[in-house]
Amino acid sequence: MGAGVTRPAAQDPALARRLALLAALLVLAVLFLLPLVAVFAEALRRGWDVALAAIAEPDALAAISLTLLVAAIAVPVNLLGGVAAAWCIAKFDFPGKRLLVTLVELPFAVSPVISGLVWVLLFGAHGWLGPWLQAHGLRIVFALPGLVLATVFVTFPFVARTLIPLMQDQGREEEEAAATLGAGGLQTFFRVTLPNIRWALLSGVLLCNARAMGEFGAVSVVSGHVRGQTNTMPLHVEILYNEYQFAGAFAVAALLALLALVTLGAKALLERLAGRQAGAAG
Repeated sequence: MGAGVTRPAAQDPALARRLALLAALLVLAVLFLLPLVAVFAEALRRGWDVALAAIAEPDALAAISLTLLVAAIAVPVNLLGGVAAAWCIAKFDFPGKRLLVTLVELPFAVSPVISGLVWVLLFGAHGWLGPWLQAHGLRIVFALPGLVLATVFVTFPFVARTLIPLMQDQGREEEEAAATLGAGGLQTFFRVTLPNIRWALLSGVLLCNARAMGEFGAVSVVSGHVRGQTNTMPLHVEILYNEYQFAGAFAVAALLALLALVTLGAKALLERLAGRQAGAAG
């Protein structure tokens, strides 16, 4: 074999492939599986009764309810915004397109803590709009609206970034054909575009939901840490851990991890169904 010629991976020695696989599995176990197992083991170390009692405690139930409520509001908002952004970016050319792509990806580049501070700067008691909001009896920061705004900002890219590559690969031919046949914009979207992206859309929604439930940095800044009122599950875990209530902290953390695992499992199932459907169509 001549110099500079690269052999395909299939021709690599079996030992090298096995070592690479072993290294990947080892990293996966150390960084992901062991911490996850440790959380569940610590949550159940004192028994199911203690863990369930910690989850059923009023402040924990309030944190769980608030987490689900914030996610139930933020995810549909990002569903609409993400689909609209992906549709515009993938299907149309317009001035400012690159700026829109940058804005979609901005939450990935900005620290969640910084995004939370921005909302405090805007809507806090000493912020730009804070005095006006107080004069009219409105609360954004340290209340549900602030938590929703912080979560929406942090989780916005997930739906859009899941859809954009797929919609770009699909091209514009089907939409242009529908328009040629007289279909309007909404009719084209619901009858042509949406059926082609539904599996990816559901996958992006599940990722968005998982991040919304687990978000810590941004909501920590805007929540005010009012126990039983503005604490989400991650914030409640932090408070219990700082108070040395380890059984309660790990019990709530295990529930949060379980919700994330269910979400990822649903995502994997959707991807498998999408693959089967694509294979059948092919």
